[in-house]
Amino acid sequence: MSERNFYYVGIAFFGMINGIFNQLALIFALIHAQILAPALLFGNVPLTLMFASLMVSTATIILAGIPAALYERYVGAKDDSTVVSLWIWLAGTAILTLPAIGNFVAIGL
Repeated sequence: MSERNFYYVGIAFFGMINGIFNQLALIFALIHAQILAPALLFGNVPLTLMFASLMVSTATIILAGIPAALYERYVGAKDDSTVVSLWIWLAGTAILTLPAIGNFVAIGL
């Protein structure tokens, strides 16, 4: 297992925690998914809730990747992500996950 995989696992972990336990973002995504695409998931609320959780997780990872991408653009990285940009991405997901950490600790995985 390469050193980069640990960064990716951490990024995915924080994204998952935020998608499941961030109540405010999850309710926001759930309401909008029900309003904008009710027939997409057959009006099934549990399925829509899982879809909203996936949307929040994906948005967390994308938003946290923006500073890392800007850093790579600034230093002129060409091929792969640098260790510094992976740290920036991991720190960004951790910061975005802060509102969900309390629920994660209280409820547990």
